[in-house]
Amino acid sequence: MFSALVLALALLPQLVDKTAQAPLPPPSLDLTPERRGDIYMARKMYREAVDSYQQALKTDAKSYILYNKLGIAHHQQLQLDAARRYYERAVRLNRRYSEAINNIGTIQYARGSYRGAINQYKKALQIAPNSASIHSNLGTAYFARKRYKEASDHYLTALKLDPEIFEHRGTVGSLLQERNVQDRARFHYYMAKTYAVAGYLDRALSYLRKALEEGLKDREKIPEQAEFAALSANPAILSTPATMIVPTPCLYCRSDAGTMESSWARSCQAASTSAEADGVAANHNWHSTNR
Repeated sequence: MFSALVLALALLPQLVDKTAQAPLPPPSLDLTPERRGDIYMARKMYREAVDSYQQALKTDAKSYILYNKLGIAHHQQLQLDAARRYYERAVRLNRRYSEAINNIGTIQYARGSYRGAINQYKKALQIAPNSASIHSNLGTAYFARKRYKEASDHYLTALKLDPEIFEHRGTVGSLLQERNVQDRARFHYYMAKTYAVAGYLDRALSYLRKALEEGLKDREKIPEQAEFAALSANPAILSTPATMIVPTPCLYCRSDAGTMESSWARSCQAASTSAEADGVAANHNWHSTNR
């Protein structure tokens, strides 16, 4: 039960900051209530942020931005009903506020209404078609509906718009980015495909390893996938079904799969014949760097 709770907390939607972050000063009386709320959000002091934003609304009752921020502060406390009310209030004040429309989608996604989430994300993209975060969210919603082709298309679009979109961590912003998926193995597999198609082979390999660790089925079909052609051509990788995307055994390291704990080493086998020496020396730097 405890481990499940830890996992659930780790998979909460993450905030995406689209502005440069300056060092945060301590909350003080000379800051506006909204600015204090932003600082509290950055420090994950969400209840204090709610109080500050509520105070700010007393002097700016029609600020759709404040209502969206209030929604995020409640969202981060898993108070989904309150969060949705504030997001919807923001949209009523500004029908073209794509950030709040996106955030309504994340509420629906969190409640398992994937079709409703897709509709909200599509609506947001009509207003902000170049938002990497919204394309990412739409891809995740399609993934939950097992519409993998559409999911991959939007993941790839998101990656083209922002090469770091899937590496973002929680920071203060106006958009919520969904990361909670049920089938982790398949999700990592499609992320690997997305990165491979975009030419980010190191990240593709990293996600492919995660998929294998999560128990991906039909792993013997991986070398047949056109998206992974560049990976199989990498001299540091074996594409045979027996080893399935693992580093070439290294005669220098003499890696022992029974004693090493890293993800790649658990699958790695020590080279035992001189016939395996071809190309191994060239791979030694890669092999030792990724130990």
